[in-house]
Amino acid sequence: MTEDVVVLEPGDEQATKIAKAMSSQTASDILSLLAAGAKSLTDITEQLKIPLTTVKYHTENLLDAGLIKISETRYSIKGREVKMYALTDRLLIVAPKRTNVRDLLLKYSSLFAIVVAGSLSVFALAPLFGPQAVPEAASFAMNSAGAEGGRVYVAKAVSDTALAPSASLDPALAFFCGGVLVIIVLLCYEAYLWKKRR
Repeated sequence: MTEDVVVLEPGDEQATKIAKAMSSQTASDILSLLAAGAKSLTDITEQLKIPLTTVKYHTENLLDAGLIKISETRYSIKGREVKMYALTDRLLIVAPKRTNVRDLLLKYSSLFAIVVAGSLSVFALAPLFGPQAVPEAASFAMNSAGAEGGRVYVAKAVSDTALAPSASLDPALAFFCGGVLVIIVLLCYEAYLWKKRR
C-alpha cells in the first residue's frame, strides 16, 4: 500500500527532475533492480555490470527526483558505512493543472460577501433617493386647496404611498437577487469548463 499520492503538473521542478532521472535506460534498469528489494551501490554495480561512477550518478538523480530513498545504513566488516537504496513507496501522477476547489470556494464566497455588502449599502442609501414623504405631500395639498379638498388629497396620497412598495421591487432586494444570479451563472460556467476538461 502506498504511503502517499503526489500529483505533479507538467513543467514544475519535481516533474522536470523525474523526467531527467528517467531519461536514461540505466536509470530504468536500476529501478527494475530495486523493485526486487533494497540494494547497495556495489550490489547494483555487480548485477548490472556497469561502472560504480555511473551507478552513483544515476542513483543521485533518482534520489533527487524522489523515486528512490535510502532505506537503511549498514556497516561493512571493515567498518565502512554502506547505504541501502530502495524504491519510494508512493504513487506519482503527472496531470494538467486543475482549479483548486478551495481557491474556487474562496473566490465565490468573497464575491458573495461583496454582493451582501452592496445590498446593505443600497438598503441604507435608498431613503435618501426615494420619493418625498407623505407629510410633505399633505402640507402641499392643504396649502393649494381648501380644507375639504385637502382631506381628499391627503387620503389619496396616503393610499398611493401605501400601495407603492407592493407595486415596485425594493432596490436592495433587486441588487441582491441580481448579484446572486450572476454568481450562479459563473458557477455553472466553471462547472461546464471542469466537465469539458475531464
